[in-house]
Amino acid sequence: MKEQHLRDLLENVRNGELSVEEGLVQLKDYPYHDLGFATVDHHRPMRQGFPEVIFGEGKTTPQIISIMSSLRDRGDDILATRVSPEKGEQLLAEFPEAVYYATAGTLTLSKEPVREETGCVMVICAGTSDLPVAEEAVVTARFFGNHVESLYDVGVSGVHRLLSRRSLLERAWVFIVVAGMEGALPSVVGGLVKRPVIAVPTSVGYGASFGGLAALLGMLNSCASNVAVVNIDNGFGAAFIASLINQAGRL
Repeated sequence: MKEQHLRDLLENVRNGELSVEEGLVQLKDYPYHDLGFATVDHHRPMRQGFPEVIFGEGKTTPQIISIMSSLRDRGDDILATRVSPEKGEQLLAEFPEAVYYATAGTLTLSKEPVREETGCVMVICAGTSDLPVAEEAVVTARFFGNHVESLYDVGVSGVHRLLSRRSLLERAWVFIVVAGMEGALPSVVGGLVKRPVIAVPTSVGYGASFGGLAALLGMLNSCASNVAVVNIDNGFGAAFIASLINQAGRL
């Protein structure tokens, strides 16, 4: 439940537009709604500034529908990650006002258009194979109200592609750099900028990449002091942290 939603509810009770009993009905499942298979946290927007996000992988479509309905009924905007195309199609049939992003595997449902704030989050990825993770970061960062720009397929095997666009890097307040294989790109970006760099290793690569472990270890051992690292393929987590940094920069 958004703070403004709760404030409006209390004002309506105070002004007599809503009875105390009616207000209690609306607050019955606050701060959480127990669905049996899930406990939906409606207090999170007030604690953290962002609503609870649905991790779609491992959940059935009916479970996701129930969680989305609970969030929607209480005025929360909705972001679901790791949503397969099959689940996406079924969810759109239930929520036609939602938007499904196939490359990112994410689905959003917002009551109002997202307003992009000042400050820029720049998402950079090493190769086209890293796009699903990069796009998850883009959709997430935009959902949380950030202005987002992207720079794709500029990995270290052709570093001139990045260096020729160096002027673009001056726009960003925080960077999300996505790379698989050996995971070197965040160190390169970190050495070029004076902003925080959030490195995202991907599971892209041949056998010795060990499903992204090589990229993860390479990023953790970066000699660029402004580089921090999230888990393998975690574009969502990177975007969440970037949003917090970007918000702090606007205070």
